[in-house]
Order: sequence, then structure tokens, then C-alpha cells
Amino acid sequence: MKFGYFTLSDNHYADNDRDPNDFIANICDEAIYAEELGMHSAWIGEHHFSTLGVLSCPDIVLAYVARATEKLRLAPAVTVLPLHHPIRVAEQWATLDLLSGGRVDFACGRGYDQREYGPFKAPFEDNRTAFEEGLDAILRLWSETEPVTHGGKYWQFEDISLTPKPVQRPIPTYVAAFSKPSIELAARLGLNLVVAPFGVTLAFGGLQQGADVFREACVAHGNKPGRMICSYFTHFADTPEEDRAARERQVRYFKECVIAAVPGDPKTAPPTYQYFADMVKYLENMKPEDLTENSVLLGKPEQMIETLKKAEDAGFEEVILYFNVGLKPHAQVKEEMARFMEEVAPAFAGDVTVAG
Repeated sequence: MKFGYFTLSDNHYADNDRDPNDFIANICDEAIYAEELGMHSAWIGEHHFSTLGVLSCPDIVLAYVARATEKLRLAPAVTVLPLHHPIRVAEQWATLDLLSGGRVDFACGRGYDQREYGPFKAPFEDNRTAFEEGLDAILRLWSETEPVTHGGKYWQFEDISLTPKPVQRPIPTYVAAFSKPSIELAARLGLNLVVAPFGVTLAFGGLQQGADVFREACVAHGNKPGRMICSYFTHFADTPEEDRAARERQVRYFKECVIAAVPGDPKTAPPTYQYFADMVKYLENMKPEDLTENSVLLGKPEQMIETLKKAEDAGFEEVILYFNVGLKPHAQVKEEMARFMEEVAPAFAGDVTVAG
């Protein structure tokens, strides 16, 4: 199993004096540090207008990180496709793939925050159609040798030749999934899958069940199951006091960042987002003691290893770790990253190289 660095740049908190520009600088430093520690990848989220996070251009941040690293895989977490023209997305990530020597993992999804859609005049109510259309166009632009013509509902273009071409043919592509239709899409297109254990547990009952749904869908569509990745919020805690502080930090993230971002009212949410209503209801009533391994790695190294072994047994090949959640100080984030690679990662097979 491989491990990566992950952040959504959450900064949407009451009484928060953390400067967004400083936070982005910290994220760059942490992502570069991930390679020093022997991590496999860096996954940088896309958010706009400080609705949840403050980092709107993961492609530019990862280009900066690419210049300072040699092996680290570089991935958005995730590109919200309906907000962007597919030609531009294809160009940006093909260019980064070229400049990084073929180190891009491309991940995409529909997002969930309607507030991000409005200023872009993007179709939130019909974003599943826009997402599938955009993804189809991007995959064709990357793979086809002849000029591409596309006539869809949301985008139309003729005889487009992409330059530059990506180094990887194809670029490994992941669909971010909270629901069965998104898992079905990844399976139908023969793509990889990235999930959050919290969302998969609410939808299917657990990581193992979500993995089974994906594998069964791949078989039904005649495709070999793609690579599966999952994310975990990560907090070390050696004492009851540290455990309580970590739980309160995580619950604050859910209540102040997530609830405001997702469509939680079943009366107004689009049909494709109805499943978020149960999630919001659960988060609104969440107490620190309610946090389980279905959403967080929390505690001592042996507790983390036990949880990650279950993910490994379910077939997940990589876990991306969200250390800098909930206003956790930058120095503490780097300390916990180093501790994870020293005390947790060696328990797993793979090409992990521990610093020092």
C-alpha cells in the first residue's frame, strides 16, 4: 500500500485569523516535504471563493511542487469538471504531465457546493450530464491522434488538436465517487476510483462494500477493475487529552466547513444530491465521541495500522492522508507526517522509503 499527502485547504471557520496566502504557502511546503518523507503522491483540492477551502488552482500549485520534487505523483483532489471548459482542462494537465516527466494522476468529480457553480454560470442542477460530457471530451483529447470534434449539450468544438500531448498515454484517471452512479461511471469507462471512507460507509455500509460495488460494476461492463484509492483525516493522539482535542478539531471541520458546502435540504437539492441530506443530518448531530475509523485515523500508530489493514484487505492500493485539517498548526502537520512515515507506513508492503 502506498501513501500520499492530501488537503482541501479548509479555512472556512468562525474567528479564524489564518491568512489564506500563508496557508497556501504551508500547503506547498507540506507537499514538497511529502517527497522527502517517501510519500508517493500529493493530492491538492480545488475550491473557490473561500466557500470551504482557499486553494482554487491545484494545477499551478502542483506545477510549483513538481519543480521541487523528482518522484512525487501530482493529482488534483479533485478537478470539478462542470466548472471548466474540457479543452482547457485537457491542456493544463497534459502540460503538467509533460513538465513533470509523466507524474500526473488526474482525478475529477462533480463537486457538491452550489455556491461555486453560480459565478461560473455552470449547470449545478444538471452537473452529472456536464461532468460525463466533459470527461468524455478530455479523454478523447488526450488519447486520439486525429483532431477531435465534440458536439455536446454544454460544449461544442471542431477539429481540435491538443498541444502539448501528455507524456503518459493514458494519464491515469480517477473518478471521485460518493454515490453508486459515479462508481458506475468509473466502471463503465474503465477508470480508477477515489473515495472517502465516510461517504462510502453512509452509502454502502463500509469500504469493503463500496469496493465490492465497484468491482462488480467493472465486471458487468466488461472492464478490469481499476485502481482504488481512499482518503483519511489523520490525527495522532497518545493521551486522552490529545484524543479529545483531535476529535473536537475534526468535528469542527465537519460542522463549520462541510455542512455549509453540501446540499443538505432534500426539498431543494437536485435529485442527484439527495443522498447528501442524510450526511448533513448526521453531521449536525455529531459529537466528538461519534468519530470512528469510518472517517478518521485517530490515535496511536497501532490503531492506525489496524484501520489501514482493513482498507488494504478491501483492495485499496493507496491512502491519501489529510493531516492539515481543522486549523492544525503547520509545524504539527509536518511532525505528524513524519511520524506516520516512521511508525505506520513500514507496516505495509510497497516501495515506501522512510527518510533518515
